[in-house]
Amino acid sequence: MKISYNQLKQYIDIDLPHDELARILTDIGLEVEGTEEFETIKGGLEGLVIGEVKTCEKHPNADKLSITTVDVGNEKILPIVCGAPNVAVGQKVVVATVGTKLYFNDDEITIKKGKIRGEVSEGMICAEDEIGTGTSHDGILVLPEDIETGTPAKDYFKPEKDIIFEIGLTPNRADGASHIGVARDISAYFNHIGKNIKYKKPSVEEFKTDNTDLQIPIVIENTDACKRYAGLTLSGVKVEESPDWLKNRLKAIGLQPINNVVDITNFVLHETGQPLHAFDADKITGKKVIVKTMPEGTPFITLDNEERKLHKDDLMICNTEEPMCIAGVFGGAKSGVTDNTVNVFLESAYFNPVYIRKTSKRHALQTDASFRFERGVDPNNIIYALKRAALLIKEIAGGKISSEITDVYPEPIPDFKVKAKYENIKRLIGKEIPENIIDNILEGLEIKIKDKKDGILNLEVPPYRVDVMREADIVEEILRIYGYNNVETPGSVKSTLSYAPKPDIDKLKNKISDFLSSSGFSEAMSNSLTKSKYYEETEDFDTGKSVKILNALSNDLNVLRQDLMFGMLEAVIRNINYKNPDIKLYEFGNIYSYSGEKSENPLNSYKEEQHLALAISGNKQKINWNTPAEKTDFYYLKSRTEAVLKRLNFDIKKFKISETENKIFAYGLKYSLNGKTAVEFGKIGNKYASLFDIEQDVYFADFIWDNLMKYLPDAPGFTPISKFPAVKRDLALLLDKDVKFAQIEELAYKTERKLLKEVSIFDVFEDEKLGKNKKSYAVSFILQDETKTLKDKQIDKIMKKLQYVFEKELGAELR
Repeated sequence: MKISYNQLKQYIDIDLPHDELARILTDIGLEVEGTEEFETIKGGLEGLVIGEVKTCEKHPNADKLSITTVDVGNEKILPIVCGAPNVAVGQKVVVATVGTKLYFNDDEITIKKGKIRGEVSEGMICAEDEIGTGTSHDGILVLPEDIETGTPAKDYFKPEKDIIFEIGLTPNRADGASHIGVARDISAYFNHIGKNIKYKKPSVEEFKTDNTDLQIPIVIENTDACKRYAGLTLSGVKVEESPDWLKNRLKAIGLQPINNVVDITNFVLHETGQPLHAFDADKITGKKVIVKTMPEGTPFITLDNEERKLHKDDLMICNTEEPMCIAGVFGGAKSGVTDNTVNVFLESAYFNPVYIRKTSKRHALQTDASFRFERGVDPNNIIYALKRAALLIKEIAGGKISSEITDVYPEPIPDFKVKAKYENIKRLIGKEIPENIIDNILEGLEIKIKDKKDGILNLEVPPYRVDVMREADIVEEILRIYGYNNVETPGSVKSTLSYAPKPDIDKLKNKISDFLSSSGFSEAMSNSLTKSKYYEETEDFDTGKSVKILNALSNDLNVLRQDLMFGMLEAVIRNINYKNPDIKLYEFGNIYSYSGEKSENPLNSYKEEQHLALAISGNKQKINWNTPAEKTDFYYLKSRTEAVLKRLNFDIKKFKISETENKIFAYGLKYSLNGKTAVEFGKIGNKYASLFDIEQDVYFADFIWDNLMKYLPDAPGFTPISKFPAVKRDLALLLDKDVKFAQIEELAYKTERKLLKEVSIFDVFEDEKLGKNKKSYAVSFILQDETKTLKDKQIDKIMKKLQYVFEKELGAELR
């Protein structure tokens, strides 16, 4: 956002060096990303003087040239060859002397002494476009005769120099998106340091209705999308080029002047932050303005002469027959102000930011108006901006105000009520700021202190501050104006002396990151903000647990994520679309949930957990001449999941393994420890893959990192290799189809705790010959005694005991 220093001074009485003001703006949260000089006339007319043409004769060698002598003051007469048809004796003209630089059609020209068709020329008599005071090139610029010869051109034209601040406005600071908004913050800053410098808005007290000959009624059909709409008409307006001061103000902030009426609406927008729109009142069919949506697919031609198909939720400004403007975003080709316009209908409104944001995105239309509307304008500034623009139009373009202001405001938007404790302000800032300074800062920001009692401030926040909704926001505003640099770093830290050995979480994360990266995984970093529709369109998540963003800038990013899966699936489809179908990703990230339980401290109702996610899809490795294609599968993900656990020194046998009940998986496993879930992994269900149009299988693992850290084992000790051999025995078990291998494994370890070292499955067979709803598991058991060699009798006894337990508890039959 560009802010003109010269224009800023119209609203607040300051005269600081621009670099000092840039520092102050940055300190109070309006970060100045850069500054640049702006000149209303490039080059500032340096080297140009007012001269008088003394003689003028035809050039002997060129029909269209003249040889002149020009008095440029100080008794200096210059011979100048001129090609303008209107040059004549006695004229006062602008002369560029030798060495002067002119900026013409984006080119830089240096005037040199030379000969033109054999005649000496020591300067140039200029046209207005050659010096930057206009656009005409029909002839030289002829000035009034009473100007003193030799006067520097810059003293006559008085070109203005300005400093333009490029401010990186954060998305929540809609209140700072104008010159007056910036002036308000500067005033608050000076107010808190004891300098009573108030900002002022241009007066609109002279506003009055001249007649009511052109009253145009307003109807709001969609009051959810349009909270307030006001308008008035002006008659007898003369649309033409704007005066220089207005054009220069717009050029300074990067806008191209169009005509006086449109320029005024743009000027007031950047002055007040309130977008306006001007319609040709004679083109409003039925002499009524209706704010409503249109049927899906309705064609509409915008100002850029593009035909756009409207969405059913696009809010439109219509007459009785057709739409005229996409509300808050872009005007229509048929209803805009032209050179032939005589009567103007002027609009000032407050539109629901959500509607404007969606419409702007749907039609890829980003305008100065949509930028402000989608962040939230001041609903109480509507009438002021309307009056300000009407008075400027009347002053510059003439005409009369030919209607009362029609203001449709069905449900006025109240101030936000917020409580804040001085004690909490001190605690959160880390410094005790005197109460009178706190009060001054709040009043400077137009946050009303309704009353103070027992150290509690009852505040009313104006509705244009959509980012100030709670006590922490109030503290942030106070600190922003007070200055982060004014909060000293404490020289000592108070802490209780206690020792509790904890793992270095960051080192462990780096260790696992290095391990996964060296295993061919790439790290993903997805946004903690995500789409609420992900949770609303599926039945497997509790939408009541979603942590919603109060001032979400987009419906695409309006809740905090409940899991890492959706971010991973977004990354998977992005890679697939970019022709990278072989995917191995990991991400460390936090997830968030809301319990809904009432608590004295509202933060206790929210939960934040750290997770680690893995996602694999496609082939295990890139295909090349010596590496055949091998698809990733559930067992590959299982091996990677267990490898991570082993890297953290966990013994896999100590996990309780069960089939996951998480509905995001088509099938999968859950590893638990001490009754807490450590990790769930499996194949992503088709319902979720189809949300992203993913056609290839995706396997996903979700580690609850906080639980893993809670039960993290000590560093691994030395375990010697047993001197005694291990023995492997197999059983082929006929079981019901609903019996899981995890049940066999759990039962086996319960039956033989001491000598059973490993249980694994190496074959699953299903066939109608086995019987209805039957299957066969081929299971391997590894037995080992650390103190002696096992004998056959001992081994047979253990295997018979296992067979008996499987038959009794699981209904197994030995094949």
